[in-house]
Amino acid sequence: MSPDAREVLVYENVVLAPGRAPLSGALLAGEIVGFAGLEGHGQEEFLLTLAGLRKTGGGRIAVQNADRGLAAYADHHAAARHGVVYLPRDRRATGIFPVLPVLDNFGLPSMRRFSIAGILDRKRQREALARYTEFLSIRHPGPGAPISALSGGNQQKVLLARLLALEPRVMLLNDPTRGVDLATRLKFYAAFRDLAREKNIALVVLSTEIEEILQVCDRVRIFHDFSETAVIEKKDMTMNGVIAAMFAQGSPTP
Repeated sequence: MSPDAREVLVYENVVLAPGRAPLSGALLAGEIVGFAGLEGHGQEEFLLTLAGLRKTGGGRIAVQNADRGLAAYADHHAAARHGVVYLPRDRRATGIFPVLPVLDNFGLPSMRRFSIAGILDRKRQREALARYTEFLSIRHPGPGAPISALSGGNQQKVLLARLLALEPRVMLLNDPTRGVDLATRLKFYAAFRDLAREKNIALVVLSTEIEEILQVCDRVRIFHDFSETAVIEKKDMTMNGVIAAMFAQGSPTP
């Protein structure tokens, strides 16, 4: 793989299952990559590995730092410190804190960024929530309202705002529009494009909706039997082509 100035995350020799070929490649700043495949064929395992939530199988994952070169990480907390953040698929089970208000659900992971000498600046935290509320069109009664009072789509927006407050360089999104209405989906798609094009963030979207992949992704990586079997560029993406590749009927990865 030739070096690219836009490479922000590099993975080398990541094995998803015994006997499968190792994966090596990079995520590029300003690009939206889709992960797709039949359920249980390795795409979610790869996403979790990139997020530091699953062992690499002997491989290496590293983030490119402008001043220090590649910095490897091996767990979720280290990944977050390097700007690699993860949005879980099941917001109720592993995302929101249902007994806490909107502000705390938004601000808990980024408390250090809103603290001075160890003291949390609630005013700055509320101002940041207000900015992301406008950006994502979050509807909530107020920062002190319980997050459980919000619709599923607005809860998901709060979780996305939580990640943005960490000022990420890489966003790993696991079925990000699952269970939300069409209007919310379209808002998410617009936000993803803006984050990639304007903020130069690298986004990975794992989606069970092929139409979603077609709408927002610059390329899609197809997984079958815990291997990456195809990469389809934007200009070549079609519904039939992606489905064929998911059933291992497409062309192999170059």
